[in-house]
Amino acid sequence: MFGKKKQTSQIDQEQLELITNAQQRIKQKKRLYIHFIVFLIGSVVLIILNTVLGIGEQMTIFGKEWFVYAILIWLSFLVYHLINVYITHRFMGKEWEKRQLDTLVSKQKSRIEELKSKVEKEHPLPSNPEKKTKLNNGLTLIAAVGENDAIGMNNELIWHLSDDLKHFKTLTKDHCMIMGRKTFESFPKPLPNRTHIVITRQRNYKVPEGVIVVQTLEDALDAAKDDNQPFVIGGGEIYKLAMPLAQKIELTRVHASFDADTFFPKIDKTIWKEVRNTFHDKDDKHEYPFSFITYTRS
Repeated sequence: MFGKKKQTSQIDQEQLELITNAQQRIKQKKRLYIHFIVFLIGSVVLIILNTVLGIGEQMTIFGKEWFVYAILIWLSFLVYHLINVYITHRFMGKEWEKRQLDTLVSKQKSRIEELKSKVEKEHPLPSNPEKKTKLNNGLTLIAAVGENDAIGMNNELIWHLSDDLKHFKTLTKDHCMIMGRKTFESFPKPLPNRTHIVITRQRNYKVPEGVIVVQTLEDALDAAKDDNQPFVIGGGEIYKLAMPLAQKIELTRVHASFDADTFFPKIDKTIWKEVRNTFHDKDDKHEYPFSFITYTRS
């Protein structure tokens, strides 16, 4: 009961393997060194046996003394031993295999990152299957869209409407803003007096201090749980994911159609009820007429 405890090794398996390989390499090099010394001594002995003691003095092969061929044959074994230790082991041993494996793994990781980026661009973010999706009482979608539901082109707005920007800032001030990575990257810097929540599949995505990074919409909503009205501000795929969960849409409808690569999802009038509509005509500061429209879930 009070006997000495059995000591456990403090060396992990990987360290033990490295030590074992190092010990094997030391033994290989030591044997090669011994072989080389024995070869030198043996060569001198063979020469003395023939030239000094006269052993096999009359024996020649193709006009050369026999000991010359014996030394050459022995030398070939030494060279083979040398190649096996410093060349064959280097290119075909465990270290070589490990380097090849690391290279292949690195290439596969790069390929996986490329595929992830492509999937993130072409397909919506999946919902977390472990969490049940349900309506969020305060969740609001806010967007400015053209008559053809266009949102933007090349991650940039297609228009500049100063009153719409003021409208956006007024509504979102002191609230959480949920967005995709590309929408976040379209900002020169995070907007003040707002909590930015960025959804991205990218691991270790770098953001300024105070910005929250999540991987799913459900996690974003959880991060905004203390806000009574979090806003979803884009992009197109995030809007699609959030629309079934939202209770309100604050839409700026720009009365023109535009070429775009990002679009707002269609608003189903059987689900959404228009409760406010304020029209603004075009003027010196606004190139297009537009309307502020509020929808609530019916």
